[in-house]
Amino acid sequence: MFTAPTKHQMFALTHFAGIDELSGHNAFADATPDMVEAIVDGIAALAEGEWAPLNRIGDAHPAHLKDGKVVFPDGFKSAYDAFVEGGWAGIAAPQEFGGQGMPFSLGMVTLESLGAANMGFNLCPTLSLGAIEAIYAHGTEAQKAAYLPKLSTGEWSGTMNLTEPHAGSDVGALSSTATPRGDGTYNIAGQKIYITFGEHDLADNIVHLVLARTPDAPAGTKGISLFLVPKYRLNADGSVGERNAVVPLKVEHKLGIHSSPTCVLQFGEGGDCIGELIGPEFGGMRAMFTMMNNARINVGLQGVQVAERALQQAMAYAADRVQSARAGGDPKMPVAIIEHPDVRRMLLRMKAGTDAIRALCYYTAGQVDRAHLGDAAAAKRTDVLVPLTKAYGTDMGVEIASLGVQIHGGMGFIEETGAAQHYRDARIAPIYEGTNGIQAADLVGRKLSMDGGDVVRALIADITAQANAESALVALAAACGEVAEWMLTTASIDDRLAGSVPFLTMLSVATCGMLMVQQERAAKAALSVAEGDPAFLNGRIVSARFYLDHLVPEAMGQKASALAGAALFYELDAEALRA
Repeated sequence: MFTAPTKHQMFALTHFAGIDELSGHNAFADATPDMVEAIVDGIAALAEGEWAPLNRIGDAHPAHLKDGKVVFPDGFKSAYDAFVEGGWAGIAAPQEFGGQGMPFSLGMVTLESLGAANMGFNLCPTLSLGAIEAIYAHGTEAQKAAYLPKLSTGEWSGTMNLTEPHAGSDVGALSSTATPRGDGTYNIAGQKIYITFGEHDLADNIVHLVLARTPDAPAGTKGISLFLVPKYRLNADGSVGERNAVVPLKVEHKLGIHSSPTCVLQFGEGGDCIGELIGPEFGGMRAMFTMMNNARINVGLQGVQVAERALQQAMAYAADRVQSARAGGDPKMPVAIIEHPDVRRMLLRMKAGTDAIRALCYYTAGQVDRAHLGDAAAAKRTDVLVPLTKAYGTDMGVEIASLGVQIHGGMGFIEETGAAQHYRDARIAPIYEGTNGIQAADLVGRKLSMDGGDVVRALIADITAQANAESALVALAAACGEVAEWMLTTASIDDRLAGSVPFLTMLSVATCGMLMVQQERAAKAALSVAEGDPAFLNGRIVSARFYLDHLVPEAMGQKASALAGAALFYELDAEALRA
């Protein structure tokens, strides 16, 4: 049984994204309180009623390849059609191309509710958002007019095609080719792997965005261009026409997210695969990062999605499962395991962690919206927050899903309870859209040095200012500052990279700590004027206190690792390391 977390979403939109302030700008004037509430409640109904019941079905009966087509279990097509008919795909899409032009932070609500209901299935609209962003930012007016209206309604879906069998995170090693046809289009040839929703019949067309090399292109990332390759080419009137030569070779058998067909695609198999250049030749990496930045935030949100689903299930199981007497109580009176201290500890950790990463995601989304309005400081803050949101959000999602299994005990290891699915589904999120190690390298390699370090310093200063009397948070912020200065002034490249993951964790927890201070204050303020649900507000206070009292002090333990340097990593050569 899944219930969309509408109260939590409204709280996050109000206090972390700042939706009321955003709606005061002309660009977001349609995001009135009534409209926000209607969107939050409306997507909740779709998620609970149509997407959530398919979660276990899709896990047990994965989408699979049959006669060259990806086949879904019954119910998925009608659930996707309901998503399209409700207009949910275009919440934050540009108004001039059929979208509603709402804030990015409000669009996140649709992804959160649908993803918590069915994480794998939700990857279809999630990836389409990246295609919309890339075409809107880099496409010609003709390309925008031809593709964005259908992508904005969800009638067509989009994909991102980067990875090749020999080129995983090293995008510069890709070898797919794009040969000019003499009419402004290109023949695309090559194989791409791990393509989410690379083939399916839920939408009328699939718009593949493909990284490839033109003839005589420079080696490495400098020689990469981006191409728009539809599953079906368009007729002169914009209608769907002849099929392109894009062939699904297989659907990967994965640990989780079985409702998402992850495809191996062969471009140029058995005929011409015709594509159009998006943006300038050799501008592929720039266009890719247009897709990647918000995509990484959305992947961080997947940590929230799976955490919320695991938390709800763990809470229900702990309240129902009666086992053993409470320590010090009547041994003849067994209690529900929710009464046992260690189960309480795990549940509170799940609750606090879910609140914290949701706050981080919506805070980051609010900065994206302010950057859209022209706020340069918000744009720089976003650049720093993206690796934190993606990496810490997904790491916590895995931890929370694992705790959900633990609370179920042996039953958590049995597939029928569904707890294991959340853990399996969560595990991909730290890997795709740039592994979490890559996020940490991005933080210390590029984001830390922005404006000579002042962008990160400003974040740490804000954390310190908000911390007030929270001594552990003040200490953690100071430790983040110490590590940052060492990395900026003294550490070698290897030393920075060796300490990058612990530093990212420290800075993420400190940022979440700042947001949990705000959560506690907001909840107490609402209680003081008898505004809102007291049970919900008290839950936010205890959740915030648990995060500040338990998780923030833990993060101080990362400081030694962040400052340790890389020398020990290379004490053994590669052969000795394997011994």
